[in-house]
Amino acid sequence: MDLRDPRYAYMFGFLQADGHLSTGTGRKGKLTVELNARDIDILREFQRLTPYRTSIRERTRATNFSAKHHSATWLLCALEARTILHEIGLPYGRKSARIAPPRIDFSRRDYLRGVIDADGSVGYTGQGLPFLSLTTASTAVGAYLCHYAKKVTGAQRQIKRNARDGIYNIVYVKEAAMELAAHLYYPGCLALERKRASAASLAVWKRPAGMRIRQPGRRWNPSEDRTLLRLADPARAAVELDRSASSCGARLWRLRTGLVAPPPNEANRPEAPEAPDQLSESDAP
Repeated sequence: MDLRDPRYAYMFGFLQADGHLSTGTGRKGKLTVELNARDIDILREFQRLTPYRTSIRERTRATNFSAKHHSATWLLCALEARTILHEIGLPYGRKSARIAPPRIDFSRRDYLRGVIDADGSVGYTGQGLPFLSLTTASTAVGAYLCHYAKKVTGAQRQIKRNARDGIYNIVYVKEAAMELAAHLYYPGCLALERKRASAASLAVWKRPAGMRIRQPGRRWNPSEDRTLLRLADPARAAVELDRSASSCGARLWRLRTGLVAPPPNEANRPEAPEAPDQLSESDAP
């Protein structure tokens, strides 16, 4: 499984995100990937790429989402194959938070496309805006996507787990989504056909006249934080720091409540006030 080969890099990314490697008694064990039956063609590609005996089975069962869910499962039992996959980064058992990009040379965009095909989405939002997203519990995978996408598109993302379930939701929209989708889903690549079609559809989007382009966010530095705490007034700080009053208000509230660390040598913080009405810290991450 040479991960420099785009097909195997894609396959490995997909297996990390959507496969399950389990052990049994003695040397027994198996790798399974269960997908909606509409995506059975990708399992057949995995079967073709694997020089070991594997099988694909279909079944229909009731789930939380459908009374008749038709799925297809790819099964691999060979110990040698499982050992290879484990050694290059596919953990046994529960793995969603433990997976990470390979530590050996690999085809990067193909690996990421595999992860996104398994655990991501590509298409248009309800407002008709192109988007590409990834939902993952892995800090390493989320951070790697952000790092890679910044090189491709220039769009910067800082990952943060959501409060409800501790999962990272990384989203790119508009031109950034178009550029990233075109880069990952290049002609002739191995991919889920429906996501390849969705990625191709993004190319026709045109930014509507009058829709402004948002400038990249400006990061706060310790000097600005000290000024903000000293003035303790978002409106005055906005003038001195050349930022919006809403941004200064949100940052001041976060500093006072401890949501962000205070700047060095700032030991005494005032009592936390009520949260401001607007917390969209638009020009700062």
